[in-house]
Amino acid sequence: MTLLDEILKFNQSYIEDENNSYVDTDTKCSKMPSREMAIVTCMDTRLVNFLEDAMDIGRGEAKIVKTAGNCVTGPFDGVVRSLLVCIYELGVNEIFIIGHHECGMSKTTAASLSEKMLARGIAPEAIHMIRREMEHWADGFQHPGENVEETVDELRMNPLIPEDVPIHGLLFHPRTGEIEVIVNGYYVGLF
Repeated sequence: MTLLDEILKFNQSYIEDENNSYVDTDTKCSKMPSREMAIVTCMDTRLVNFLEDAMDIGRGEAKIVKTAGNCVTGPFDGVVRSLLVCIYELGVNEIFIIGHHECGMSKTTAASLSEKMLARGIAPEAIHMIRREMEHWADGFQHPGENVEETVDELRMNPLIPEDVPIHGLLFHPRTGEIEVIVNGYYVGLF
């Protein structure tokens, strides 16, 4: 049985279960985040469900954008585009950038990624086409806390994001659930 077959088999029993805790019988879960917040965090598997539980965030309360190393790579990259939709279409009024200890991006380099791409048959010309962007992204990530601070700064300086949207920077521990404040978005620019 393939992984897809396993997922589809489980899904069939899942939707037939009338005790499913996600099914709202009285009220519908809105696409609008009820806590008017967006989270940009890492795609690390250890954060799935754990981060939300540690922040007391339930279904329908926040928009969550996941990307390798919770990075923003440009003024209109996929993360920024998602945040713009969150702010202008979905009522988000606060942004949380959440990195985590033990992030694999701190050990990733453009050279190691390129080597692995070449080994999997990616053309050198294709890698060359993205070399500068990949170097900036992969080689620029040294420490999760510094990355959170830099990402907050990049978003804060982005002219497409309103100044009245607080952008917080947090660091999460994937073994303990502890959250550390790196940037308190309520106080940025007041000092």
